[in-house]
Amino acid sequence: MNRFSDGSAGDADYGDIGRGYALVRQPDPRIAAAILAGLGDAKTVLNVGAGTGSYEPVDRDVTAVEPSASMREQRPEHLARAIDATSEHLPFDDDSFDASMASVTVHQWPDLERGLGEMRRVTRGPVVIMTFDPVPPEHWWLMDYVPELFEVEGRRMPQLDRIAAALGGETEIRTVMVPSDSVDGFGQAFFARPEKLLDPAVRRAMSAWSFVPDAVIRRFEFALRHDLLSGAWDRRYGEFRSLPEFDGGLRLVISRP
Repeated sequence: MNRFSDGSAGDADYGDIGRGYALVRQPDPRIAAAILAGLGDAKTVLNVGAGTGSYEPVDRDVTAVEPSASMREQRPEHLARAIDATSEHLPFDDDSFDASMASVTVHQWPDLERGLGEMRRVTRGPVVIMTFDPVPPEHWWLMDYVPELFEVEGRRMPQLDRIAAALGGETEIRTVMVPSDSVDGFGQAFFARPEKLLDPAVRRAMSAWSFVPDAVIRRFEFALRHDLLSGAWDRRYGEFRSLPEFDGGLRLVISRP
């Protein structure tokens, strides 16, 4: 298992890329509603790989687990302090929680099956995993500008059926549409706002960009900036600006025992 200087246990060093993460990755209420629906009426919830606390319900008793010190330090004061632990070794007894959740984190786990098995072990009810389909369901403009980014994501994101198999039980997969004005700044959230992806601070909040070579990033910035200024982007992809929502591959995997 990788353990970076700040305790990050996945393949990305959040001590390096996590600066300002909480400012960019704010929970979007529409996506939050989908997660809450998956959690059902659970009163006690475990959040694994909790990061800065996005999408933790504020009306439940939440226990958060996060190995990165940088992420723990950015959690807002109204949320509970996160426990320094990893998904593979959850320090809880069997059936400790009504429900558990993990939000866009499982692709970082060194041992996916063990981590999901641990979540199932400590959870009486639903386990809710928010992740991305490793194969984008729709072709969109960013795939043309920086295909290398999607090659990275395709290698990192686990197959949905692998997640479902590891959790067992009765499992369903729900599509979560991405709103065009999402306040959560993950990459697909800017399908209608290409200018945002020219901001290095915005890209830094998406771990996949840390695996893309600097030369590729410079090529991407030059090409996108040029096409936006010339109007070429709007001529080719302008229809994305008018879409109210987009299927960017965001999925909820919900397992019930």
